[in-house]
Amino acid sequence: MRWLFLLGAIAAEVGATMSLRASDGMRKKNWIAAIATGYILAFVLLSLSLDDGMPLGVAYGIWAATGVALTAVLARVIFKEPLTVLMSFGIGLIAVGVLVVELGADAAH
Repeated sequence: MRWLFLLGAIAAEVGATMSLRASDGMRKKNWIAAIATGYILAFVLLSLSLDDGMPLGVAYGIWAATGVALTAVLARVIFKEPLTVLMSFGIGLIAVGVLVVELGADAAH
């Protein structure tokens, strides 16, 4: 279950962040409920993942890195924001870093 909770937390956080962008700096008030709900749900699901035994460093690393990568890609697709080769390389480095943290956590057991 911890992985399902974490995936839900990632989806909720990315959804809230996309809603934040769509709100045009909170000028479009109809997005506020989606923003608040998404961020609250993200933290609740992250805490459930931790409560179910996922190590904090692993959970937060995966949550943050996946959120950054998905947000960058979705911002490109939805809002036509830039996603350069250098930015893509950075996303790759983040993914490698999270993998190293995960492998380190597995080796500690």
